[in-house]
Amino acid sequence: MKLDVFRGNIIQSPADTIIVNLFEGVTVPGGATGVVDKALSGAISELIQNGDIRGRLGEVGVVYPRAAISARRVLIAGLGKAEALDLETVRRASSHAIKKARELGARQVATIVHGAGIGGLDPADAAQAVGEGSILGLYKAPKKNQEPWDVIESLTFVEFDPEKVPFIETGARVAQATGEAVYLVRDLVSQGPNLVTPTRLVQLAEQIAGEYDMKLTVGDRAWAAERNMGAYLAVARSAVEPPKFIVLEYNHGRDDLDTVVLIGKGITFDTGGISLKPPEKMEDMKSDMAGAADVLAAMQVVGRLDLPLHIVAIAPCTENMPGGDAFHPADIITASNGKTIEIVNTDAEGRLILADALVYAQKYKPDAVVDLATLTGACVTALGQWVAAGLFSTDDGLRDKLVSSGSRMHEKLWPMPLWDDYKRKIKSQVADVANSGGRYGGVGASAIFLKEFTDYPWAHIDMAGMVLIEKIQETPYTSFGATGYGVRLLVDFLRRW
Repeated sequence: MKLDVFRGNIIQSPADTIIVNLFEGVTVPGGATGVVDKALSGAISELIQNGDIRGRLGEVGVVYPRAAISARRVLIAGLGKAEALDLETVRRASSHAIKKARELGARQVATIVHGAGIGGLDPADAAQAVGEGSILGLYKAPKKNQEPWDVIESLTFVEFDPEKVPFIETGARVAQATGEAVYLVRDLVSQGPNLVTPTRLVQLAEQIAGEYDMKLTVGDRAWAAERNMGAYLAVARSAVEPPKFIVLEYNHGRDDLDTVVLIGKGITFDTGGISLKPPEKMEDMKSDMAGAADVLAAMQVVGRLDLPLHIVAIAPCTENMPGGDAFHPADIITASNGKTIEIVNTDAEGRLILADALVYAQKYKPDAVVDLATLTGACVTALGQWVAAGLFSTDDGLRDKLVSSGSRMHEKLWPMPLWDDYKRKIKSQVADVANSGGRYGGVGASAIFLKEFTDYPWAHIDMAGMVLIEKIQETPYTSFGATGYGVRLLVDFLRRW
């Protein structure tokens, strides 16, 4: 679905469907809704008076103009109570409305920017929220022989005030780029691990690098061995699919720009290795590469928006498989910074591949490094599935920026402790550190392990509970399955750096 912007009156739009809004408790519609109501001889007011629409969030009323205006139908999206209006309300209301439009067979839709008028929201932010809610609400997981995903061809933002139009254009442009990036991540996470392999992620990185003039490095086993990446290579030892260490760099050589490194865990399937996972729900482990998908998709948006930063995405990718050559519990391996690691559990593999990626990030002398990983069940237990991701950081300013972006995008983060007490949980008698604190190691044991491989402002996002949702947890714009969590958070963080 293409987003565009039109300056003028909503009733002048050539779209077959137009969307206006209504706050809960309003008895006489005003603004653009009032203009449409007048053109329809009070049809919207009549629905209000009869109790057919009340403006509640999630409600969508329908009026058929009968040639009073050019549109075939008018949708009235409920925004809930005016005092509770925020960007998430706008996303949800927009999603409800666009799905109703699709249900009614709309092809070209026009909408006012909910919240940018009397709602008092920033016009660019409001337009972005309308676009995101609309695009993401129309998503369907890829399936063979299905109908085209978007029967709605275009969504036009209509704004009468010429001073607001440039801001709305910005919001629409960001929404288009981020929405398509979230689609990409949802598709990758939804597909089978036989399809989304490390090689497939390399192909995606090659496509992004070619389109946006980025520097691409792809390391194989020999490349990683030259760099002493013993932790990454241990996980990859029994993988038949060739491991790939992907590095994608935007604005390469720009020493005048701040440097931000994004690292995403890329376990394209996690069996647990020799510490084999239970068979129940093991199929969900196709999602263990969501961090890598996030950082690559974020780079696609970085290129489209031409962000003024030196940005590096690192995605260490491999499978974690059992086999004759698999690494064992009790092995002692050496990471690329020389630290030795005792393997307590081969299912604690994500932190191993991230360790060498974090060390590799040091070469860029970064102003900040952010890693994303589906890392621990402990974080899901602590915060709940599809509630928030855990955030661990060595820098308060970096932490606050990420929390702010998470709140704005409704991809919530909750700061968690990085106390030195956790170091006792991963103490080893035979190595510098153990790769697991055991069942009662606590939510911070994995993060304190990763901290051993950093020497720069760093944040770790444990999003294990956020990348897949059950049917009962669906939101208006996030349906059962892959969520694409993390892309919008990263993009907002980078845009506001």
